[in-house]
Amino acid sequence: MGKSISHTAASMCYGMNQEKGSEIIHSQYLAGETPREITEEFRVIQQQNELCKKNTLSFVLSPTIEDGKKLEQKQLKEITERFLKEMRLKERQAVAFVHRDKEHVHVHLYVNRISFEGKAYNDSFIGKRSQQMAEKVARQMSLTTVREVQQEKLYRTQELRSEIQRIHEKVMAKERPRDFDQYIKLMEENKVKVVPSINRQNQLQGFRFEYKGTNLKGSEVHRSMSMGRIAGQMNFEKDRVQRMAKDRSMELLGRTVNVPSNLAATIAKKTIKLAIKVVRDTGIGI
Repeated sequence: MGKSISHTAASMCYGMNQEKGSEIIHSQYLAGETPREITEEFRVIQQQNELCKKNTLSFVLSPTIEDGKKLEQKQLKEITERFLKEMRLKERQAVAFVHRDKEHVHVHLYVNRISFEGKAYNDSFIGKRSQQMAEKVARQMSLTTVREVQQEKLYRTQELRSEIQRIHEKVMAKERPRDFDQYIKLMEENKVKVVPSINRQNQLQGFRFEYKGTNLKGSEVHRSMSMGRIAGQMNFEKDRVQRMAKDRSMELLGRTVNVPSNLAATIAKKTIKLAIKVVRDTGIGI
C-alpha cells in the first residue's frame, strides 16, 4: 500500500510509536533519529518545491503472518531496500520502522517525494505500482505474495462461495428486492449476513458477505455480485432513483449514505430500461 501525504510529522510519530515495539530498520541520507529530526531534514529538501503539498510518500510493507514470524531485522531491512530499488527511490531520503505490536509484523516506510534536485516523484497509480513491486520483492525473496494468499483463500472457500451465489440468485429471482435494505433482509433470512462497506467519506463502497464463518467481498464470491451488478438486478422505485440521482445519497439500514456517481447511473439506467419495457409491453403512450 502506498500514497502521497502532507502530514509528515504525524505519520513519522506513528511510525516510531514505541508502544508498537517500533524500531528503525533502514535509513538513507538522514542523520536524525527522532520523528522531529527526520521531519526537519525532509523539510529542508521539500522547501525546494513548495508547489508540491503532498510531499512525502508513505508505504506499508506487510509480509504474511507466517512469513512475518520468521523474518529478522536484517531480512526486513533487505525487503525495504529491494522495494526502494524497484520503486526507483534509492536516491531519496527515506526511513523505515518495523511494528511488532500485533501478530502481523509490518514495516512503515516514509520517503521524501522531493529529490535533492527539487523534483517531485510521479505518484500516478502509486497504490497499484507499490503493490506490484512489493509482490516482485516477495518473489525475489521466496516469500508468499498477496496474490498467492488470495488464490489460496478463494480455493479454500470455493464451495461456500458457490452456496452464497446460489442463495443470492434465488433471492433475486424469487423475491425481486426493490432496494438494498430488502435485499439485506432477504439474504439474512437465508443465513447470509450482508455488511455494507462504507468509507470515511460516508460513501457506500460495496458489500461483504458473512456465511458459515467466512467473510468475503461480493466480487470474491462472484463477479456478478459486485455492488454495481447487484444494483443492476434490482427493481428500485422511480421516485427513489430520482432522489438518489439528485442528492447522490440514499437511505441504507436507517442512515443516509453517499452513493458513487457510477452506482447512481447504473440504477437510473436500469429504471429507464424497465420503463421503456413497460411502455412496449402495454402500448401506453408517453
